[in-house]
Amino acid sequence: MLQVKSGILKFAPNRVWRTYLGGRVLDQIEGRENPQDGHYPEDWIGSVVEARNPGERPKREGLARIDGEDGIVFRDLLQNESQRLLGSADDFEEILERLPLVKYLDSSTRLHFQVHPTSEFARERLNAPTGKTEAYVILKIREDIENPFIYAGFQRPPSRAQLKDWIREQDIQAIENCFDPIPVEEGDVFFIPGGQPHALGPGILLLEIMEPSDLAVRFEFERDGFEIPEQARFMGRDLETALDVFNLDPVSPERFRCTPRRIEEEDSNSVDELIGYDLTSCFAVRRRYVKGSMENRMSDSHFTIVESGSGKICTENGNTNLACWDRLFCSSGIERIAFESDGGMTLLECYPREKLN
Repeated sequence: MLQVKSGILKFAPNRVWRTYLGGRVLDQIEGRENPQDGHYPEDWIGSVVEARNPGERPKREGLARIDGEDGIVFRDLLQNESQRLLGSADDFEEILERLPLVKYLDSSTRLHFQVHPTSEFARERLNAPTGKTEAYVILKIREDIENPFIYAGFQRPPSRAQLKDWIREQDIQAIENCFDPIPVEEGDVFFIPGGQPHALGPGILLLEIMEPSDLAVRFEFERDGFEIPEQARFMGRDLETALDVFNLDPVSPERFRCTPRRIEEEDSNSVDELIGYDLTSCFAVRRRYVKGSMENRMSDSHFTIVESGSGKICTENGNTNLACWDRLFCSSGIERIAFESDGGMTLLECYPREKLN
C-alpha cells in the first residue's frame, strides 16, 4: 500500500467496451502482442463512473483500479480515504461529481454521430447530477490517415422536423451534410459544450476530459456492422426527449478550437492553460513542460498524464518514476509536488469542477 500512502496513485489499464472500433494504438502502448482494433477503444483513467453499455456486461465496468495495489477500485479507495485524498469528508457523491472523467480514446473509424446533454438538462430532465460537456487534446494520429478531422456543431443546421425524419430514416448522408470537417493535428485542443452534435474522425488518439457521465444520444444507429440497441440510443428516453438535447443554432467550426495560454514560465519550464475556468466551470486542463526540476503550485486534487518523455514526480513522501502514457492521481493532501526530467517531459493535468466557495 506504499503508493496509496504517498498520495500519488498510478492507474492500471482500464479498457472499456464501446459500440465503435479502435484500440490498436492503446494495445501498442500497453505492449500487448498482436495489437489490433476491436470494441475496446477507450481507457478510462481514474474513472469513478460506470459505463452505460447495452447487454450483459461485467459488473462495475468502467471503474478504474489502482496499479499494483491488488486491484483496489479507485472509487472505493476515495470513499474510504476521502479526507486525505480529496481534502474533504463531506457529501461523498457531491465530491465525486467534481472529478472529471478522463479517457484515452483511440478510434479506427469515424464514431457515431452523437450529442450529450448539458448539466442543466441532465438535472432537470434526466434526474442526473451532471451532463457531459467535454474537451479533446489530440495526442497522436495514425500514419495512414491523410486528412484527420472531427465534426462539431451543425454548420448548416436542419429544422427539428427535418432532423427527426433523418434520425428515423437513418439518412446519415443528410446528417453529415450539416457538418464541415474540422482539420486536426497532434497537440490541438477542442472544447465541445453539451448540446453540440459531434463525431470524431478515424485514426485519432486523444485525451478526452469530460463531466463524470456516460450520457449520450446516439442518433446514428449502425457503424461497422454493429447496431446500437434501441434502449441505448436515446439515454432510455424517447426521440422527442432526445431532440430536446440538440443545440440547433448554426455555429462556426473554429468556435470549438482552443488556443493555449502561457500562464507560467521559468528557465526551461512552463505551463500552458488549455481549458480554463473562464471557459467552463466543469474542469480545467493544463499542459506542463518540464526540463530539469519544476514545482506544481496547485493544491487541488487532479489527474496527471505523461504526454511525452519521462522523469519522476517527487513529494514529501518519496519519488515515483514516470514513463510516457503513465496516468496518475495527485491527491490534495500532498504538501509539495515537484517534477524532475533530464531529457524533458510533457504532462497534461486535469483539474476538477471549479469550487464555488
